[in-house]
Amino acid sequence: MSLRAKRSNLVRLRFTMRLLHHFVLRNNWIMCGYCYKIIVRMNDNKPEILLHICCGPDSTAVYERLNLRYEVIGYFHNPNIYPEEEYHKRGENALKAGRTLGFKVIVPEYHPEEWLKAVRGLEKEPEGGKRCEKCFRHNLEATAKKALEMGISVFTTTLTISPHKSSDAIFKVGRGLAEEYGVMFLESDFKKKDGFRRSVELSRDMGLYRQKYCGCVYSMKQTDKIQ
Repeated sequence: MSLRAKRSNLVRLRFTMRLLHHFVLRNNWIMCGYCYKIIVRMNDNKPEILLHICCGPDSTAVYERLNLRYEVIGYFHNPNIYPEEEYHKRGENALKAGRTLGFKVIVPEYHPEEWLKAVRGLEKEPEGGKRCEKCFRHNLEATAKKALEMGISVFTTTLTISPHKSSDAIFKVGRGLAEEYGVMFLESDFKKKDGFRRSVELSRDMGLYRQKYCGCVYSMKQTDKIQ
């Protein structure tokens, strides 16, 4: 085969793989490892995205998808988590996921008083209600501010991978913050195409800790009542 023909085939391969890459992201598909490696090599100059991480296990499948298109930086901002030992345990597992998969994770200091102030008056709300929407906003607003501070133009969250959370509610908060802070919010429903199941598989393989309640003291109490 001539050099010209080889170059022509390479151009066609690149085009095909980029097209496949586009549909994988758009439809939340899971890609075979061989194709995944090819696309990663072809995307050396990827834009950065700041990923709000609610927990290490959920970050695994989300990173797997985002890494096809972005240079992912994780941000574990979750002052809603109670008690403090639980916060540090989940933060350590987010760092572990980052080390295993090869991306940076930022874990800020624990300041629960900020979150408690944000949800004041909503203590008796049920899980999935107005308190949760306030919680989404509190953590995503911190992520949008951090993205602005770091010069990153796009942010998103692992929250949508949970089958217990409304992606539409999260998207609504994200869109509002994007407009307010001038950074783009990536709307992706990571629970689609078995995203949650994939996160369970990956976190099990990595030996990550999976929590039994969402995070806050109120969700912990509700879980205890159910059990």
